[in-house]
Amino acid sequence: MFNNAEIENILKSANIVDIISSYVPLTPRGKNYFGVCPFHEDTNPSMSVSEEKQIYKCFSCGAAGNVFTFVSEYNNVGFLDAVKIVAEKCGLSFNVQTSTKTKPQTYQKEYEIMDLALKFYQNNLNTPEGLKAKAYLKDRSLDENVIKDFDLGLALNGNYSLHNLLTSKNYDIKTLLDLGLVNRNGSYLNDVFNNRIIFPIHDLEGHPIGFTGRIYESSNQAKYLNSKESIIFKKGQILFNYHRAKNEIKKKKTVIIVEGNMDAIRLYSTGVKNVVALMGTSLTKDQVSILKSLRSKIILMFDNDSAGELATFQNGNILEENGLTPYVVRLSGEKDPDEYIIKNGIQAIINNIENPLSFLDFKLRYFKKDKDLTKTDDLVNYIKEIVNSLAYVTDDLTKDITIKKISDTYDVPLDLIKRELSKVTPKIAKSPPKAPPKLEKKSFSKYDIASTSILYYMMNDGKYIERFKKDLGYFTLKKYRSIANEIIYYYDTYKDIDVSRFVTFVGPKDYIYDDVMNVIKMVNIDTLTMDDFNEYLNVAKLETTKAEIKKLKEEINNTLDEAEKCALAEKLIELKKGCVGNEE
Repeated sequence: MFNNAEIENILKSANIVDIISSYVPLTPRGKNYFGVCPFHEDTNPSMSVSEEKQIYKCFSCGAAGNVFTFVSEYNNVGFLDAVKIVAEKCGLSFNVQTSTKTKPQTYQKEYEIMDLALKFYQNNLNTPEGLKAKAYLKDRSLDENVIKDFDLGLALNGNYSLHNLLTSKNYDIKTLLDLGLVNRNGSYLNDVFNNRIIFPIHDLEGHPIGFTGRIYESSNQAKYLNSKESIIFKKGQILFNYHRAKNEIKKKKTVIIVEGNMDAIRLYSTGVKNVVALMGTSLTKDQVSILKSLRSKIILMFDNDSAGELATFQNGNILEENGLTPYVVRLSGEKDPDEYIIKNGIQAIINNIENPLSFLDFKLRYFKKDKDLTKTDDLVNYIKEIVNSLAYVTDDLTKDITIKKISDTYDVPLDLIKRELSKVTPKIAKSPPKAPPKLEKKSFSKYDIASTSILYYMMNDGKYIERFKKDLGYFTLKKYRSIANEIIYYYDTYKDIDVSRFVTFVGPKDYIYDDVMNVIKMVNIDTLTMDDFNEYLNVAKLETTKAEIKKLKEEINNTLDEAEKCALAEKLIELKKGCVGNEE
């Protein structure tokens, strides 16, 4: 639980210029500050920050809000998580449990089913039948804390069937089949997972969306069995352990990417919490976007075999081609990070993490594989591969040192290597960070412009609220009506209002927050005057009256009762008299 007074106290303690300048350099210009907007590819500083109003606005992409909005958008976290970050920057405490998850409104049934399945598997692990599985986990150095942190569970045999539980709660078979929890053999149904330890897979917000099942007794079955993709589980759109790791990643400004779920679990449970795992062999476009949003150093730490080496090369290239610069840790000895920690201890792997290779240095070694550099063809190919890689290096000093080293080592003229480098153009995919949602200009009617302007005025000063209540009092569109009601409630409660405080008030209210932010993004008014406000009121009244006239005409055309038609016609005449500017 939280109260608005606590959040407002944090808002008062946080100067928006100080907080935003800790993320983006700001330069004073007139009474405001300006900086490059981080929410789109901004080459000209187009983001204005008002110390007086404690709000920011980008005049290019439309991003706008107060200090909590900025931190929320920049760090890709929820509103209350943003409040917590700002509080920490101000040296204040905010102890709200922000990790409590609410089910998304879309596919709510599917999320409920997966929650129930997870609880079912967790309960199985804590029954007498789960003792063998727990003994296996203990032998793998996975204790009760790990079981709890990672929601581990157990799928037993057919006598303890998940599908019986779910069908008894009236969930339809088709949904269970689509989610990959149940198989159908003719008229016979059976659980997909049997006699396996269950490792849940969560989405970016922490909702269970799939499972990995691992055998723990001797069997000729495959060691691992994964959920199939479903309407809520797209493995290319998530990274394993992201929801647990994201805060630590942002704190340390470093994300470690490993191949397997067990590697991530081992690192996280032994104190290296800024770790995620791939959900396949190669990073997808969506996963690269997730990594970009973290704005953190990326370390690839894959398995110590030829497949892991190839995966490092391929995924490093994907990151480079998307404008990211990865680093690499290649562990020696054990097969993967999981076994490395068990054998050598956590400090040994931390030492590796603190001293990673640049991706360029990794490639200099990788390109030598299967080449005899005493042979001309192999040497030419090796140098060409290095030159192609250098095209992605932005630091000129690194380029110069590398080609000088190659020139000296292999007795190749420096000018020749430079000439080759000048011919190469890197193919970097330009996908700027996603800008916050904004309204389409083509959707702005006169009524939209007037209504949003009226609401913006009301967010800034109580005198405009009083005039609205006296002269208009009502919006025909529900989204504007809802915002007006919240503004009036806030003003009546606190006897004062400004944009920054009102945004803080509606921040935790998911049902209205986006609409409020769209109003702020849409309106670009610097100086507020009562004359202008009255003009917006007149436009809104006129447009409302026109809408009522149109509706009355339709009612007159549709009614057959003459008396009713006359009454409606009289009402229409009265409306037309007051409709100044109506051309009819």
